[in-house]
Amino acid sequence: MIIVYLLGGLLAFSTLIIIHELGHFIFAKLNGVKVEEFSIGMGPKLFGIKGKETEYLIKALPIGGYVKMLGEEESVLDSRSFSSKTAPQRLSIIAAGPIMNFILAILLFTIIGSIRGFQIPVVDKVENNLPAYEAGIQKGDTITSVNNSKIRTWDDFFTQVYMANGSNLSITLTRNGETKTLNVTPVKDTVENRYIIGIYPVILENPGFSKSLSYGFTQTNTIIKQTFDVLKTLVKGKVSSSDIGGPITIIKVSTKAAEQGIVPLMAFAAYLSVQLAIFNIIPFPALDGGWIFLLLFEIITRKKIDDSKIGIVNYIGFAILMTLMVIVIIKDILYPIKL
Repeated sequence: MIIVYLLGGLLAFSTLIIIHELGHFIFAKLNGVKVEEFSIGMGPKLFGIKGKETEYLIKALPIGGYVKMLGEEESVLDSRSFSSKTAPQRLSIIAAGPIMNFILAILLFTIIGSIRGFQIPVVDKVENNLPAYEAGIQKGDTITSVNNSKIRTWDDFFTQVYMANGSNLSITLTRNGETKTLNVTPVKDTVENRYIIGIYPVILENPGFSKSLSYGFTQTNTIIKQTFDVLKTLVKGKVSSSDIGGPITIIKVSTKAAEQGIVPLMAFAAYLSVQLAIFNIIPFPALDGGWIFLLLFEIITRKKIDDSKIGIVNYIGFAILMTLMVIVIIKDILYPIKL
């Protein structure tokens, strides 16, 4: 049975890559750019089908994918080359990949919300003799902000409690049309080994399409915020390298999610889709973000950057990324994250 779950995890991860590359592919075609290769995976070729002008490939290493366009790495005098297109056209092609991942996350969260409902930041139950009860939080209160950070979803609230790490929380809520701000200090739950204040959220069941779609947008926005918060702590050195995983960890977690059912797997895929989009918009050479930065610079200054120089920079960036990927994979093997 573990093979079925593993295949489910691999399928979910591969789907994210396919959707991302499909965004580049579709917009390349819409802008009249010739696509030479569409690859899922990197490294040695395992399988390929030659289309009219595009070769569709599956490669050995499940660490990403790419769409190779004519004139992407050097100037080519051809009306169908990437280099011959205007800066806005090239920007639409590059930005389409991350945008598709954001759209996929929204759709997946919308489906999840319509299937099982979702938690909202409205208090359903308050446990006696815990911080929330002692501070005066009541059933029916709607939490609107914590420490001046706006709360749209229950995950927003949960993240704020987690990030506070036991520090005081300034919780703003509405009750019967009135706004109140209460100070609450979380306590450590020794069973779950995390800080809590002792409240449970309302679960909105059978929400309907419009509310599920709204949940899809707000939940995706929450994941984006959480990701940037983690990146900030990573830059500040507050996240240990032991907490960072690569492709092997992703496949392991995907497999675990598949064991729990299709909905948890969809939830993890949606979460991962947001991560993939954000990673790709980082302004680093060889990533979509590097291209987006250069093309925005070109649009603003109206000065075209030498394509050969871009090719060299992207080649160096790609080499650095592959080196980092190898390091992360080795770390995954030698020092795996405990699940």
